Amino acid sequence: MNKKILLIEDNEDVRENTAEILELAEYKVLTAPDGKEGVELARKELPDLIICDIMMPGLDGYGVLHLLSKDPQLSTVPFIFLTAKAERSDMRKGMELGADDYITKPFDKTELLNAVESRLKKAETLKKEYDKDLEGLGNFISDVAGAGALKRFLEGKKINHYRKKESIYLEGNYPNGLFFINSGKIKIFKTHEYGKELITDLLKEGDFFGYTTLLEENPYNESAEALEDAEITFIPKEEFQQMVFGNVSVTKNFLKILTKGVLDKQERLLDLAYSSVRKRTAEALVLLRDKYQAKEGEQFSIAIARDDLANIVGTATESLIRTLSDFKEEKLIEIKDGKIKILDEKKLRNLKA
Repeated sequence: MNKKILLIEDNEDVRENTAEILELAEYKVLTAPDGKEGVELARKELPDLIICDIMMPGLDGYGVLHLLSKDPQLSTVPFIFLTAKAERSDMRKGMELGADDYITKPFDKTELLNAVESRLKKAETLKKEYDKDLEGLGNFISDVAGAGALKRFLEGKKINHYRKKESIYLEGNYPNGLFFINSGKIKIFKTHEYGKELITDLLKEGDFFGYTTLLEENPYNESAEALEDAEITFIPKEEFQQMVFGNVSVTKNFLKILTKGVLDKQERLLDLAYSSVRKRTAEALVLLRDKYQAKEGEQFSIAIARDDLANIVGTATESLIRTLSDFKEEKLIEIKDGKIKILDEKKLRNLKA
């Protein structure tokens, strides 16, 4: 399906010539002679990209961008300013309002088509769904900033080594950076006033963590600890904030990733409140499998301390051990040399009670 482009331009000759170039490139072009009509057409047609002149009578280009940025259906549509003015202050004002690009008249067709193609391509990237908040951030950085961006983002950063059960940060500490797991497994957990733990997330190689509190500028509301020997890269918060907030579209997409993480945790809290220990234990084993399965198709096994597993389930260690024993008798799992092997993933995943 051809991409739909809305062109808002008050000069008839420029409007017709620009539309012709875009139509020859097989885009579907909608045109409007002024800002007011352009906004109405945008809301009706929901274009894939908008090209808009700045200096127009009545509602100018800045006004058009301001109105469309408030519309949830149009706020992420790529917006390119088209203008005869090339002063730096005009460019800066447009970018601060959220414009994605700026083309100065007169322009050649190659310049126009390159700008349109690159903005549409980036928009497609930003529409992609990413995996859970922690796992998706690496892919997100690479997709948004281009191939090799994740490697460049991590280059030259301090690498710390943690032993099994060593603390990375504690609840109540103030954050000053972001963490990336080069190798190893990490648990994120909350501690009750009487010392009882609840593991809220499990992380592996390639995951980022510790960024929610960076955005909130609050102390950590959870703790992080190595489940096994781990190597972790530390990224100063200034560099992380520059990456996230340096582009309006990047910011919006990153917030979507964060929102998904919050919703996942809310669902887990509902499970803790209303699901049986048996069902929660099955879900914990499936979670471990989904997080740490090396190869699809192979039976999954993991060595995990029973108290850590109990803290994922949200139950006493004794209750967990009894439930694991039941699962073993039912041939759902196998326990050997401390390792838990999943024998029937489908039954565990669909366990009702």
